[in-house]
Amino acid sequence: MIKYKVDVLEKLKEKNFSAYVLRKEKLIGEAMIQKIRAKDLPSWKTLDTICRLLACDVGDILEYIPDDKEKTQS
Repeated sequence: MIKYKVDVLEKLKEKNFSAYVLRKEKLIGEAMIQKIRAKDLPSWKTLDTICRLLACDVGDILEYIPDDKEKTQS
């Protein structure tokens, strides 16, 4: 399973990119903002935008955690 390491919207807000600014400046659309709020993964394009705005790597905001089935197969 891939999940967020950090609260992406909170990190964006710390850099002065509130949800309002993201929508108004058409950086990230409402549908993708809602996916992030729901802890779902957004599109690759949105991940690219997030990394650009936060000056980070995808690995700084996402992590892979094997589920129980994968752990027992190792």
